[in-house]
Amino acid sequence: MITHKNKSQKHIYFMKLALDQAKINLGNTKDNPAVGCIIVKNDHVISAGYTGIKGRPHAEQNAINLSKTNLKNSELYATLEPCSHYGRTSPCVTSIIKSKIKKVIFSIKDPDPRSFNKCTKKLKNKGIVVINGVLKDKTKLFYRSYLKFKKNRLPFVTCKLAISKDFYTINKKNKWITNELSRGRVHLMRASHDCIMISSRTIIKDNPRLTCRIDGFENRSPARIIFDNKFKIKINSKVIKDAKNHHTIIFYNKINIRKIKLLKKLKIRIYKIPIDIKGNLDLKKSLIKAQALGFSRIFLESGITLTTNFLNKKLVDDFKLFISNKNLKKNGRGSIKNYFESVLKNKKKITEKVNLSGEKLISYKLK
Repeated sequence: MITHKNKSQKHIYFMKLALDQAKINLGNTKDNPAVGCIIVKNDHVISAGYTGIKGRPHAEQNAINLSKTNLKNSELYATLEPCSHYGRTSPCVTSIIKSKIKKVIFSIKDPDPRSFNKCTKKLKNKGIVVINGVLKDKTKLFYRSYLKFKKNRLPFVTCKLAISKDFYTINKKNKWITNELSRGRVHLMRASHDCIMISSRTIIKDNPRLTCRIDGFENRSPARIIFDNKFKIKINSKVIKDAKNHHTIIFYNKINIRKIKLLKKLKIRIYKIPIDIKGNLDLKKSLIKAQALGFSRIFLESGITLTTNFLNKKLVDDFKLFISNKNLKKNGRGSIKNYFESVLKNKKKITEKVNLSGEKLISYKLK
């Protein structure tokens, strides 16, 4: 006899597997959520699926299509409420009904008004059992960026900063502050975001490529939005030369007709953004524009000036602080010691601490 407790543990176990599937394409599903799906029959997993690149096909549809077993009387686990509206494709609810699946278990309701709280009625009308709320708290954490994107109409912003043990952000004698393990972790972070934001000042100084250079993740390199109020960026910068391969955007305010024409020829998209009272590009309006362009997960990877401006305006959701195990002393510049002491230390929720061969990664939840 299966007890209620055993059933609950079973649902949690399979929902965790579905959540693992959802993580696969996080940051690569455009404005669609990254969903995971597991199909179970006789307590055995018979199929799995996740949302495709650019948001299609949906996870449930992938799991149904990939199954080599008859789905009649099976159970479907999805991290998010299955869609019930017609868009570019038919709704997942229709495919579930056609497959004669007997039970649908999902974790949280989809905030998209086209789907919110609508699948349950349709499924129950066909005699399908529906259970929701399984692993709800953990799944809500995973969908923080999607929930914000839908409810606040702003992208989710993850900010990364690397510092020395004595709090400097710039090494005057070396390009790098942190080791290879820490830098590799940054590449993985890039892969789970759909856009990098950076200042032209940082590009001029460091000339970064801003791509995912880990085997198997080369096609996960996000788009790049460059803050360049006065078009100071150099045409021979790596990101500009590589714009034909990676979606590149410049936010500006001061007109430079010659440079605008030149950059457009290089397939770079240009958008004029209002300035704030200090004469800088308005950061919140920049995020609103990024959201309008379809970006939901922003990775802020810039220097101390743009980073602290985002932090001071409370526009950062997660803060990733990489701390080297070395002191720079006289070779250091751009200290954040005072900022760290007053804003971050003991005042924000720490969600993760990772040892990277002697260096530290501390993750803060700011919102």
